[in-house]
Amino acid sequence: MSEFTIRLTKAERDQFFPNRRPKDAATLILVDRSGPEPKVLLGKRHARHAFLPGKFVFPGGRAEPNDRAMPVAAALDKDVEAKLMSHVVRPSAVKARALALAAIRETFEETGLLLGARRPDERAVPEGPWADFARAGFYPDLSCLHFIARAITPPRRPRRFDTRFFSVDASAIAHRVENIVHAEAELVELTWIPIAQARRLDMPTITGVVLEELEARVAAGFGHDLPVPFYRMPRREFVRDLL
Repeated sequence: MSEFTIRLTKAERDQFFPNRRPKDAATLILVDRSGPEPKVLLGKRHARHAFLPGKFVFPGGRAEPNDRAMPVAAALDKDVEAKLMSHVVRPSAVKARALALAAIRETFEETGLLLGARRPDERAVPEGPWADFARAGFYPDLSCLHFIARAITPPRRPRRFDTRFFSVDASAIAHRVENIVHAEAELVELTWIPIAQARRLDMPTITGVVLEELEARVAAGFGHDLPVPFYRMPRREFVRDLL
């Protein structure tokens, strides 16, 4: 076992709930590489949330059916698309695209940050958050997304997610809607913080592990073709495969 898988295995307890299929989810790590030390954007969850109260997390959440219908300004990189379709039941480019879109939508909903390009035309968009996104004059740009890691919550946990962790350079932020983060919102604060300092915050174990994976990836050139770690627990211990 690697250091990462040992940490994850030790952190998982209370596997006594009825087993359930994990739900597809996506998370986005914004990284600012403009200075001497890369910084990431983390949000602090509301203390009254039932799930991960008060923890520092990346923006993210469950994939929604409408994510499949949102038009984009640019498509996923082919290496990213291929890795998203690896180790998936009934893989498809449509699903890969929807997972990437979920990460951008959740980031917009939780932080007000839009990652995209100006709309050259008027195409139909789904109702709800995507309509608000398009109303600002943008379509999401998938070409700038990097696939950093994938992790499945162990069996018999109260909530299970099959989460894809994406990352994007902060230069991809096209617009910001104000007053999304406040004292009564899902995220009560946002902070840009160097990766080494970020690991000392109160965060889920998997968040800390993915931060270290991101740090190594940035040092290796942040290329789309780099292998993607896949964490899962098939037999009471986490394993780390590469996609």
